[in-house]
Amino acid sequence: MDTLTKTKYSLIEGTFNAEDAKDILLGLVEDKIRFHQHRIFSHEERFGKPCEDSVTRISQLQKTRKQILELTNHCQSENKTLRIHSDILIEFQ
Repeated sequence: MDTLTKTKYSLIEGTFNAEDAKDILLGLVEDKIRFHQHRIFSHEERFGKPCEDSVTRISQLQKTRKQILELTNHCQSENKTLRIHSDILIEFQ
């Protein structure tokens, strides 16, 4: 990887029980939702209307949140663990 134009970080790496996986993943999703809620509020204060990109993204994140809950609840009822790999790839443009 060319570190002058791309950088990769490992954010989550490991095997987790369903409850811990739920806490980790929902924490990330909920932080992103709060970020976009703050962005909407700020945009409304400055421009009198919400930031449409953030409105759309919140909707997507809420769907993801629901899917994570369904998956982790199913895994918990089946007494399964989850292996999670989450990388962040940052590309300079």
